[in-house]
Amino acid sequence: MTDLSIRPATRDDMDDVARLCWAYRDLLVERSQGLPPVVDTYYARDSYAALIADLPRIHARPKGDILIATLAGQTVGCAMYYPLTAPGTTEIKRVFVDPAGRGTGAGRALMQDAMARARADGYTRVVLDTISPLTEAIALYERLGFTPCAPFYDPDPAFAPYLRFFDHRL
Repeated sequence: MTDLSIRPATRDDMDDVARLCWAYRDLLVERSQGLPPVVDTYYARDSYAALIADLPRIHARPKGDILIATLAGQTVGCAMYYPLTAPGTTEIKRVFVDPAGRGTGAGRALMQDAMARARADGYTRVVLDTISPLTEAIALYERLGFTPCAPFYDPDPAFAPYLRFFDHRL
């Protein structure tokens, strides 16, 4: 049995959240080899750095949150959600578990906690997107009951064949 726990991030956790977000970007770079430049377009270094600095505002309570997974006192994963313009809909973003936390159920626990908190916040639908090479993430989302859906934003046509969109009713 592990001592895995999920909790809302605090200001003191933002360095760990940033570290995990950069590791997530590195994974996207690794997995998107051979695809059109999706990472350079959606995750350009300068704009991604600005986004990471703004995460506490983007995912602020009471309509969003940043969650972290800790294992043996170490932060090993994160997930976050925030409102979309569609009524009752939230998007889960940047779900990532670093190698030290993989295989512990941290990804599943982060997703389940984010969904439970979103439901408690009054959301009725959760959406998310990913790229097709992230097969482990896609399998997790499907095991949690997410189903494919139409894009909830207008993707660049060059990337559309490699993007996967999912939703889940709460």
